[in-house]
Amino acid sequence: MIAMVKLNKTDELIISILKTAGKELTFAEIVEKSGERPKKIFTSIRKLFENEIVEAKERKYKLANL
Repeated sequence: MIAMVKLNKTDELIISILKTAGKELTFAEIVEKSGERPKKIFTSIRKLFENEIVEAKERKYKLANL
């Protein structure tokens, strides 16, 4: 059974950015597109990664195939 993760506005913003981009993005690109503080984005990306919503490869992020 998959546990449901409560997403905050920053999490949803990152998901939206990655969906819209349609390609892998670097951390810097996500921060730039979001307009948020890097620490806030890092915290959300880590949460999304730990819950297998986002995948990382060679320091680039994309949505996981759910």
